[in-house]
Amino acid sequence: MSYTIETIAERMGARRVGTLEATVDWLLTDSRSLSFPEETLFFALTTKRNKGARYIPDLYERGVRNFVLSQEDFDEWSKETGDGRMETGDVDSTLTSDFQLSTFNFQLSTKQGLSAFNFLIVSNPLKALQKLAEQHREQFQIPVIGITGSNGKTIVKEWLHQLLSPDRIIVRSPRSYNSQIGVPLSVWQMNEEAELAIFEAGISEMGEMRALANMIKPSIGILTNIGGAHQENFFSLQEKCMEKLSLFKNCDVVIYNADNELISNCVAKSMLTAREIAWSCKDAERPLYISKILKKEDHTVISYRYLEMDNTFCIPFIDDASIENSLNCLAACLYLMMPADQITERMVRLEPVAMRLEVKEGKQGCILINDSYNSDLASLDIALDFLVRRSEAKGMKRTLILSDILETGQSTTTLYRKVAQLVQSRGIEKIIGVGPEICSSAARFDMEKYFFHTTDELMASELLNGLHNEVILIKGSRAFNFDLVSDALELKVHETILEVNLGAMVANLNHYRAMLRPETKMVCMVKASAYGAGSYEIAKTLQEHRVDYLAVAVADEGAELRKAGITSSIIIMDPELTSFKTMFDYKLEPEVYNFHLLDALVKAAEKEGITNFPVHIKLDTGMHRLGFAEGDVPLLIRRLKNQNALIPRSVFSHFVGSDSPQFDAFTRQQIEIFERASVELQRAFPHKILRHICNTAGIERFPGAQFDMVRLGIGLYGVSPIDNSVINNVSTLKTTILQIRDVAAEDTVGYSRKGHLERPSRIAAIPIGYADGLNRHLGCGHAYCLVNGKKAPYVGNICMDVCMIDVTGIDCQEGDPAIIFGDDLPITVLSDVLDTIPYEVLTSVSTRVKRVYYQD
Repeated sequence: MSYTIETIAERMGARRVGTLEATVDWLLTDSRSLSFPEETLFFALTTKRNKGARYIPDLYERGVRNFVLSQEDFDEWSKETGDGRMETGDVDSTLTSDFQLSTFNFQLSTKQGLSAFNFLIVSNPLKALQKLAEQHREQFQIPVIGITGSNGKTIVKEWLHQLLSPDRIIVRSPRSYNSQIGVPLSVWQMNEEAELAIFEAGISEMGEMRALANMIKPSIGILTNIGGAHQENFFSLQEKCMEKLSLFKNCDVVIYNADNELISNCVAKSMLTAREIAWSCKDAERPLYISKILKKEDHTVISYRYLEMDNTFCIPFIDDASIENSLNCLAACLYLMMPADQITERMVRLEPVAMRLEVKEGKQGCILINDSYNSDLASLDIALDFLVRRSEAKGMKRTLILSDILETGQSTTTLYRKVAQLVQSRGIEKIIGVGPEICSSAARFDMEKYFFHTTDELMASELLNGLHNEVILIKGSRAFNFDLVSDALELKVHETILEVNLGAMVANLNHYRAMLRPETKMVCMVKASAYGAGSYEIAKTLQEHRVDYLAVAVADEGAELRKAGITSSIIIMDPELTSFKTMFDYKLEPEVYNFHLLDALVKAAEKEGITNFPVHIKLDTGMHRLGFAEGDVPLLIRRLKNQNALIPRSVFSHFVGSDSPQFDAFTRQQIEIFERASVELQRAFPHKILRHICNTAGIERFPGAQFDMVRLGIGLYGVSPIDNSVINNVSTLKTTILQIRDVAAEDTVGYSRKGHLERPSRIAAIPIGYADGLNRHLGCGHAYCLVNGKKAPYVGNICMDVCMIDVTGIDCQEGDPAIIFGDDLPITVLSDVLDTIPYEVLTSVSTRVKRVYYQD
């Protein structure tokens, strides 16, 4: 739905600077995600760590002409004349470097003047974005389902879409767009064709729900559950539940689990006026009574009573979370008067929700991005953005495999005109289209193109075999069964994989960033292949989120990142004397920890004719591993000032025991030594030398020691030395059951007959061993993995490539997954058994274990 810039300015109460006539279709808050510049309105949001106004020059160069920014940001680089018009040349020259104004003049010449752009000036761009979404929402009288809760929001939303979309045109939140920024972008999708909207609402602190409620204005409310997620900013679970319930203040109906005592009590206290469809497995007097839940081997049969009618349906899941999610969906479908036989027919066909973009290694040098999550214009835009970011650095061809986009309510002509424009704007070089509708629109795509009416036609062709050295986005509606395409293109190497959740890592990054002063910089440690997670994808993601420095152990690691397209500043923590040329060639900044290394580095740089090459000075304040002693600093200063090949970029030290209260006195002593020595070094040089000593634990426990920069290591990867409950697991090591056999009690399992049994047992073999990084000391019952959520102890010795586990009493079969560590089996469980640290377990995962990256 389009609006003129005049209408938008009026609805936001904005002051307009500029006279360009424009129509806005797209709202943008992330400058990296631009698709349609001429039709885009960019909101320059200010966060604790960044200012969106800094990206206006780049966006202008890329064709954006409409911007929303705060009065404060506007005043930073412009000044107004008496009549409120911005004059040519009235740009503050002191901000030229910050805003790149040397290449950005907004074409404020006598030739074009104010007709070249539109600035909408507001007091707060985020609130303006939300206000615009509120005004947009007011245009529609369709039913709107608002979903909130600690878990299950996205699954309930997607299952409702699966259940209801055959009969209705539905608008819904893309992926997990449920935040203060995500909700307005979701609501903006509402259009004249839509017959139902489904939006998620997520909060992390008190007071946030009001803005979301004003934008969503749900008529149907669903509270999925209440748990510990995002609990750190709430006094109690009850407080969080009451805040979430405020989403439903003007609902016609509210759906919730009446058997959850906390939720029921909070609903009673909330004084909501809405009708309740409270479902219960215990109370037959509730509006929706679940009379029986029967779990079978691979499905669950659920019987219920509603409006005095008894019915039954099946879902193809047996876990409790899926059952609860399906019952919330059932209640919504019943309220929307879906016939019981239709509910039964569709529930049994519910499909798992892949809530992520997966990055996998493909055949013939390809990289696969698999997104079968949903298929609509908004999710296509998000997935294409992900594709572009992954392909830019590697310089690989961009290929899109796309099916028909179903159930949009738009005409084929309108829809595929937009799709073609979107694909073209993202620089896609090859498109493979599948489906009759996209085939009929083939002429709109101006690139290398291939079209097939069905997935079977594509699979029967030889086209997929000819793809090589390409980044391939696989994006298809479920009806097209694109799993066949993904399976055909994926490189099958090893059934054991390490899943790396990039979204969780970014959440951890932001968790620690929130503890820092706005001006404090951050180094992120990606040494040892990013603690086993795989350095390129991690480094690429961190670069996208604008961390100040990356740090690796040796120069070869840094060189590989440079070859892969990583441009961020990189520190080499353990430079070798033989690696100087590599560091110079790839602009890798070494740590310098003694005079021998300093002299050798100076000599090598001078030989190459290099001046002012940045180095990072290491001080020994108590670790006694590497570094200059405090007493060495005067001589160090003289040596540095007597040459011009190197320049100190930072000075730092390592804490010995910042995670342990028993060493707090020693840690404070280290800080004092570092303060004295670093100040002495800084006084000797006119330029700013960054100071840093805090590691992950130091960030949490010694906020006063942030200095200019901090180093984030293990916390980034989901292990907090202080409190694991407040950060997210990033890596999950998993494998697959190869074989299950019954073994008699008197028999043994494995080499040297070490696997003794106490009873007749079911023993499963899984393809992971010590060559994959599974420590041999975990064998013989010392530890366990998880199979379908149950503990399965290791039996006998861990072999090189395979080990055995006891699955007696566990409902499982060959092909089922086994979790070595992950969300439900923290890596600290293994490190505690091994009497070691989580670092060792993470970095021990072999390179032959395939890494699969995904984005929540």
